Amino acid sequence: MAYTAHHGAVAPTSANRLSTLLNEFSARLQRYRKFRQTLGELNALNDAALTDLGLNRSMIRRVAYEAAYEH
Repeated sequence: MAYTAHHGAVAPTSANRLSTLLNEFSARLQRYRKFRQTLGELNALNDAALTDLGLNRSMIRRVAYEAAYEH
């Protein structure tokens, strides 16, 4: 009786998983950076500028979150 094993599929699958994990991590990091940047920029505005944009200080975190995480 002959026995053969196919090991070629293991490496690409592992590589694909690693690639997927790295891509997901990169995307999450980019979204977080966008959130932090937007948060910082909005916090730097004075109240008059925020009012001109139709915002108040209590809305800043939500607006930054929406800009980064809700496409």
